[in-house]
Amino acid sequence: MVLFRHIVSSCLIALCCCGSAWAADEDYQNIEVFTDVYSLIRANYVEQVDARQLIYGAIRGMLETLDPHSSFLTPEMYEDMQADTHGEFGGLGIEITVKNNTLLVVSPIEGTPADIAGIKSGDEIIEIDGRSTENIEIMEAVRLLRGPKGESVELLIQRPGVEKSLSFTLVRDIIQIESVKSRLFDNAYGYVRITQFQDRTAAELKEHLAGLRARVGNHELRGLILDLRNNPGGLLDQAVAVGDLFIDHGLIVYTEGRDPQSQLEFSARRDGTEPLYPLIVLINGGSASAAEIVSGALQDHGRAVIMGQQSFGKGSVQTIIPMSDDSGLRLTTARYFTPKGRSIQALGITPDIVVPQLSTAEHMAAADIREADLQNHFLPETQQGREGLKPSADTPEKQQDYQLQRALDLLKGIEIIGKNLTTR
Repeated sequence: MVLFRHIVSSCLIALCCCGSAWAADEDYQNIEVFTDVYSLIRANYVEQVDARQLIYGAIRGMLETLDPHSSFLTPEMYEDMQADTHGEFGGLGIEITVKNNTLLVVSPIEGTPADIAGIKSGDEIIEIDGRSTENIEIMEAVRLLRGPKGESVELLIQRPGVEKSLSFTLVRDIIQIESVKSRLFDNAYGYVRITQFQDRTAAELKEHLAGLRARVGNHELRGLILDLRNNPGGLLDQAVAVGDLFIDHGLIVYTEGRDPQSQLEFSARRDGTEPLYPLIVLINGGSASAAEIVSGALQDHGRAVIMGQQSFGKGSVQTIIPMSDDSGLRLTTARYFTPKGRSIQALGITPDIVVPQLSTAEHMAAADIREADLQNHFLPETQQGREGLKPSADTPEKQQDYQLQRALDLLKGIEIIGKNLTTR
């Protein structure tokens, strides 16, 4: 009961201090209903119920009435979330999402147990170790999929176009996610893919760009492709740092929320800005959050050509609040806006050049799942009045990655036009 009284007292203090339009006595009346229900369950339910389980369930219920990105993290989930930002954890190597109460595979990570076993983008995970995934929370699914290296987990999969369910037994391994990968085309054009925004993404990007320049030799890169496809986002400060590499002044992103502390502006600095070479950013329906911050900023500043498909449309900021029992609260606290005041929430970034992906399932699967499809997503606000490729081949083949081929063709076209204009 001590835990319960502490939580109720904290809730009452928060309600009284938040500036709500409700009168204080109405706040107390609503809390009284909650405490009455809690007491009745504890005294009369057919079986004894753990107090913490009831409180955690009540918190989850509150957050489910908000938006799809606010959630309660048990101590185990909170620890897993922290592992995400460092890019190393024990698991299977599957990027997942929930759509219409269904647990779907966005894509397996190359070289991981899921990839080796043959898990595919678009697969529906029906069961995890015999437990149904119907109406499962995304963080709970993550917790079930992860675990110590060497332990096995059994998945029951429903694959589109396959009548019978498929059973997979996978052995967990240490999953090390490289947030940045790069390669060089024709000894002149750089390609960098950011898989997600972790705590060292900007630093790793600088290292990869320096490595590409070293391979070119005395000459500067003649162009760069920044691939943000199927990038689910990550840390806001890393998105700002990545945008800052290509923009030398002005706003990168700003956020607005009810709390004055959530009203922030992030601007570019001139120091360390990359040379003004042609830049193309690839996005698709799996490009979300931090990936949209970067692509939106580069688009608004006219620094890059955005190519591909409409992005996911997650224009909200989540704050992770640690709790006293090592659990955590993932709460949506603000919306973010591009430098020209565009809200991306449920809309996404529209490419300058729309190019569908004609092949490669891993690039296609996420395009069918967007913020606007998620239950309880909030609508965009009006403007605020403010102005993984395999390294074996040197050239991408069209049947492997049509969007990348188009981006490379465009870089070469820009160079040819530039040379023709200077010779006239």
